[in-house]
Amino acid sequence: MATSRKVRGAIRDAPDADRIAGDAAQAFLAEYAGREPAPIVVVIPALNEEGSVASVVKAVPPAICDLRTETLLVDDGSTDATGALAREAGALVCRLAINLGQGHAFRLGYRLARERGATVICTADADGQFDPKELPALVAPILAGDADFVNGSRRLGRSETTDPVRRAGVVVYSALVSLLTRVRITDPANGLRAFRPEVTATVPLRQTQYQTSELLIGAIAHGFKVIEAPATMYARSAGESKKGGNLFYGLRFGRVVVTTWLAQRRLARDAGSSPGTKTTSS
Repeated sequence: MATSRKVRGAIRDAPDADRIAGDAAQAFLAEYAGREPAPIVVVIPALNEEGSVASVVKAVPPAICDLRTETLLVDDGSTDATGALAREAGALVCRLAINLGQGHAFRLGYRLARERGATVICTADADGQFDPKELPALVAPILAGDADFVNGSRRLGRSETTDPVRRAGVVVYSALVSLLTRVRITDPANGLRAFRPEVTATVPLRQTQYQTSELLIGAIAHGFKVIEAPATMYARSAGESKKGGNLFYGLRFGRVVVTTWLAQRRLARDAGSSPGTKTTSS
């Protein structure tokens, strides 16, 4: 229980969280200073996913669109063997000393990918619900200059999840995001994505959780070209979801969508960015 109190305190204490993330980044960059960077970096945040993380890392293609890839796993204070198993499977591992939340883990991963000179940053989940082998379809439009951000969509592809509430939530929040952004989005909570590093350097990210929708909405607000591509969402085969029950997850997700859009529009307006153009689905 002492660990839980420390975790909650660290998440609330942003300066302390920044220090912890900074220490982790420094250690990571020193550890991998001699390793040649890859143009495509797949960032995977992970918390206690020892049952699935190795298979996810091994599923990342060694090359995407003829460009070499590397997997950058941010171990968000796991208390199991997640980090060790990811390293054994071939990932570069950055370990946070305590659990700071998925948002902090993603921001740290984006920062490290940029510092290693990534051409394209991709994301995947450590729980195995998205298949990294589908990433080439998301990366290709970026390399072709047709998009800055490609969002995976289970509604354009396929979903094995059977929870009717979660299915309905995806539809409802897709409609809400589309209404707010005036851009057609069919899956605002998909873990499989690809984008230019400039997106993460431009869009302010503050959410501890629900960072997937925050980055998507922020990219649109700051004028980046966003499109969607089909993706498959598989049923979780190991571990437990960190999102909580449907009711509270849905309420919190909706609050993040609305508040993020208002905040990102204001920030983009102050920075002189124009709203994003209409997305297309591929």
